[in-house]
Amino acid sequence: MVEIKIIDYGMGNLRSIQKSFEKVGATAIITSDIEDIKNAGAVVLPGVGAFEDAIKNLENGGFVDVIRDKVDQGTPFLGVCLGMQLLFESSTEGGFFEGLKVLPGVVDRFPANLNVKVPHMGWNELIFKDPGHFLLDGIPEGNYVYFVHSYHPITNTENVVATTIHGHEFTAIVKNAQGNLVATQFHPEKSSTLGLKMLENFLNFCQK
Repeated sequence: MVEIKIIDYGMGNLRSIQKSFEKVGATAIITSDIEDIKNAGAVVLPGVGAFEDAIKNLENGGFVDVIRDKVDQGTPFLGVCLGMQLLFESSTEGGFFEGLKVLPGVVDRFPANLNVKVPHMGWNELIFKDPGHFLLDGIPEGNYVYFVHSYHPITNTENVVATTIHGHEFTAIVKNAQGNLVATQFHPEKSSTLGLKMLENFLNFCQK
């Protein structure tokens, strides 16, 4: 059984996502040990809070290079919410901050002219762009997942697995070109049975 390592860098509801993985039969371990992450069979980067604080914590903790290396090596990798946003090149939250540069694109705020509530909080519908992606296995289109965010990534269409509409259409699930990385703007651990199914799909991918 693959051990999934959840990176503890001081940002995020780590225990919640760990418990959700355990519900689908995964061995999920919260760790801040660099060597532990280097040797991981699969990695999860969660996150709740501000981009600036998060990227500083990753830099100060020595996580940046090991995250990039794990993605480059083809290790199964899941980013969640802020953990998804950190994977991009930059963010405009609170200024301009460089990200991990694992995925192309910028993280930007919902435009003011959309006339929608920000933060975007609550349940919203997924629109599939890559219905054959492993994370969506066994999930019918039109299901709802749980969001809490004010910023979202703008990236290349070929990286987009699913979108959602809140004032305008934005990226809800993203992948890398290599295929080992997937990330969600929503919280699968807060998305009831649908979210658990996605975590189970990620676990199955890890075990292939």
